[in-house]
Amino acid sequence: MGLGWSSAEERQPLLPPPPPQQQQQRRRPQPGGPAGGPAVPVQRLAPLSGRVYGRRWLVLLLFSLLGFAQGLVWNSWGPIQNSARLAFGFSGWDIALLVFWGPIGFAPCFFFMWLMDKKGLRVTVLLTSSLMVLGAGLRCVPVSDLEIRKKLIHGGQLLNGLAGPTVMNAAPFLSTTWFSPDERATATAIASLLSYLGAAGAFLVGPLVVPSPNGTSHLPLASQSNTEHIKDRIEAVLYAEFGMVSLIFSAALAYFPSRPPFPPSVAAASQRLSYRRSFCRLLSNFRFLMIALAYAIPLGVFSGWSGVLDLILTPVHVSQVDAGWIGFWSIVGGCVVGIAMARFADFIRGMLKFILLLLLSGATLASTWFTLTCLTSVTHLPLTTATLYTSCILLGIFLNSSVPIFFELFVETVYPVPEGITCGVVTFLSNVFMGVLLFFLTFYHTEFSWFNWCLPGSCLLSLLLILCFRESYDRLYLDVVVSV
Repeated sequence: MGLGWSSAEERQPLLPPPPPQQQQQRRRPQPGGPAGGPAVPVQRLAPLSGRVYGRRWLVLLLFSLLGFAQGLVWNSWGPIQNSARLAFGFSGWDIALLVFWGPIGFAPCFFFMWLMDKKGLRVTVLLTSSLMVLGAGLRCVPVSDLEIRKKLIHGGQLLNGLAGPTVMNAAPFLSTTWFSPDERATATAIASLLSYLGAAGAFLVGPLVVPSPNGTSHLPLASQSNTEHIKDRIEAVLYAEFGMVSLIFSAALAYFPSRPPFPPSVAAASQRLSYRRSFCRLLSNFRFLMIALAYAIPLGVFSGWSGVLDLILTPVHVSQVDAGWIGFWSIVGGCVVGIAMARFADFIRGMLKFILLLLLSGATLASTWFTLTCLTSVTHLPLTTATLYTSCILLGIFLNSSVPIFFELFVETVYPVPEGITCGVVTFLSNVFMGVLLFFLTFYHTEFSWFNWCLPGSCLLSLLLILCFRESYDRLYLDVVVSV
């Protein structure tokens, strides 16, 4: 069940003290004891096993749909960047900035972590979904002035980015609050990966609904397209996304409880560290800092890279539609494999580090293959649609499927730090790296070989950090050992 535990303090079950009635009961003499003799302590009963509720799947569905919509809105512009330039006059800097609003939205990440820790899931989810509704609505305001319209679109993307801290951080908190120990990794995978699936949906919906300008697509529709037609199709996508976000907000407003009536496990009922002590514990835990960097660097680089995938593949004469399909299947494959890996981790516990080593090794090889393939003038490797599809899809599968495994390992390593604070710190770091990368892209967007080389470099560094990491399973210890 793992290589060991981190410390005696972290192993100690932090359950609340028993009620006064139980304390008095433990001091009573045993029945049949000598009259007037000393009281014989009664052994404390083991904690009762938790209870799960069928409604947990509805809560998981609503949260996952919220993450799906946030990812879809965030990635709306990258897959159709050629069409958006023609219809709204966006520049390459504008396209990069539209993606950049995602990591910028993580600036108030610590506020959302505090809100989730103090007020619970319902308040946090309703605030997040209301920001998404407002942001999606701003993008649909019919203004004839293109400059004002562009500002409204940028503002809408920023508001949608502010929803990122919740949809990316709250998955482990939700799984611990609602699901039993043998379902937690699976629930974390579903809740965290659906936002990636939304980004994949943008790769599919955008290029299929919005025609490409002449010269960048082989579709028959492209030859008949014009600026107004392209603009109308983009606005149709924006209105559809606004309607979907509004529907999810209405459903969450109608029913989204913060917690079940009875906790599903000992860990869910245990006390957690305070907000201040949690940050002190995280910043002083060298093992946590190791795996935080192992997660943040490659996932931040990959998120920024996939957000402008069409921009990167255009110089190698890949059409907007082909780039969309490549991005779609890379993320979908990662979601499917990630949920399968998480289910495997639920059945065979204590294997998180081994799973990450396999996934990061594959990501390093796939990213190196893609980067060398794009350098055809140097490596003379065949640059075909098949090689681009295969290398990109494998890269997406290996990296995206590692997200829930990383999240579970974070929580196990630093327990009893609250899940929202732990994942908030690592996703904030990930978005910092993505933001730095996209910041440089706004200035160096004429040549992308440096961007491609960041992928294998970050994956290799992450692999080395995981190799040096000593895993521990403190939350699992509490559920499996203490509750027996």
